[in-house]
Amino acid sequence: MLILGLDPGSTRVGYGLIKKEGGRLKFIKAGLLKITSTNKAERLVELEKSFSSLLRSVKPELASLEKLYFVKNWKTGLEVAQSRGILTLLITKNKIPLLEYTPLQIKQALTGYGLSDKKAVQKMVMKFLGIAKIQGGDDAADALAAAITAAYENLSLLK
Repeated sequence: MLILGLDPGSTRVGYGLIKKEGGRLKFIKAGLLKITSTNKAERLVELEKSFSSLLRSVKPELASLEKLYFVKNWKTGLEVAQSRGILTLLITKNKIPLLEYTPLQIKQALTGYGLSDKKAVQKMVMKFLGIAKIQGGDDAADALAAAITAAYENLSLLK
């Protein structure tokens, strides 16, 4: 099963694609969708085009999206929520099952501790996938963590 993890943002969306075969996970690819437009409305159109292209190329069987859990800056939070809306719409429109997790749930699933720092999560992502480096930085690592969480947490919901 191909699982696409997503870490939404207003100008960058991290993505990570893994394959689950039996009880094993295989790293396929990870990276960033960079949104360059300075116009907020056009950013959403740019995200729609970039994400549609990604979906066509990787054809995931399941998507895992990080929830917007806590917002320090409401303006930024609203922009990220709009990006999540575009991602959710396209995933649903393409009939891809969607699972959503809070950052706390993802950290708990990967490290056993819901308040782990980013380095601990990245270390576990690399361990689970048997890779030495994650291209795309924190955003891609968080997306891969979301995909790993989906792989082990709720696949029974899809049966």
